[in-house]
Amino acid sequence: MSNWLHRSLGISAVAAVLAAFAFGGVSAQEKKGVPKPPVCNSLKDETACTGRDDCSWVSASIDPKTNKEKRKAYCRSKPKSKTKT
Repeated sequence: MSNWLHRSLGISAVAAVLAAFAFGGVSAQEKKGVPKPPVCNSLKDETACTGRDDCSWVSASIDPKTNKEKRKAYCRSKPKSKTKT
């Protein structure tokens, strides 16, 4: 009787582990299916930045006396609009 109980517990444990691996594999495949667009601060091109609705382009800041660039131009995300409901 003890041998039968030991064997059935081992089989059910193996089945539970295999079911967890099978479910995890399906979940990982579903997540890989839809790629997300790149975040705004990773865009280096002005046309790519202004082409998106959620990003805005900040132009370079130039010192008028020395005509040197103080800050490079960059892309940033627009602030989220606060909607009151």
